[in-house]
Amino acid sequence: MAYEQKNFDSLLGMDCFSETLLKNHFTLYGGYVTNTNKVADLLSAMAKEGKTATPEYAELKRRFGWEFNGMRLHEYYFSNLKKGGAKADGGTALAKAIAAEFGSLENWEKDFRASGAMRGIGWVVLYYDVNAKRLFNCWVNEHDVGHLSGCVPLVVMDVFEHAYMIDYGLKKADYINSFFKNLDWKEAEAGFAKFLK
Repeated sequence: MAYEQKNFDSLLGMDCFSETLLKNHFTLYGGYVTNTNKVADLLSAMAKEGKTATPEYAELKRRFGWEFNGMRLHEYYFSNLKKGGAKADGGTALAKAIAAEFGSLENWEKDFRASGAMRGIGWVVLYYDVNAKRLFNCWVNEHDVGHLSGCVPLVVMDVFEHAYMIDYGLKKADYINSFFKNLDWKEAEAGFAKFLK
């Protein structure tokens, strides 16, 4: 069954993000969906043809993670945005867990922002380690390096240039402010709540 591109047009008109930026970003995301399907189909065909020992198969196997993670990280990113955002409620389970791990919600946000402001391209992810019941802010380089195995992404921020350059140029900090302005905490809290039952 092929992956389908999700529709995030509800974000159009979101404050601080132009329609041009968002539509370009949606198109880029669509490319990852298309390529995830193409690579999966090619790998399946090559396996059926007995070509699993070829260099082409090996490279496609490596490429699959890149395309898949590019697709999935964009879905997390767009899903945790909402016009006007939804502010964090300090009384929720997620806010309490963040405060326990980072000292306060404010400390977590400072760390998350600082991670996003680092030089380079990638992603910043608030991960929940289901086994140890801990939270971590992590830098994911490109799409496929830096993920914490077995951990669940709760908040995902794209810090590739395509996420902000059209509207913000080199002012990444302004983009990060806009991200937080539109961050839907209810989405993050719902993701976290799944593991509390």
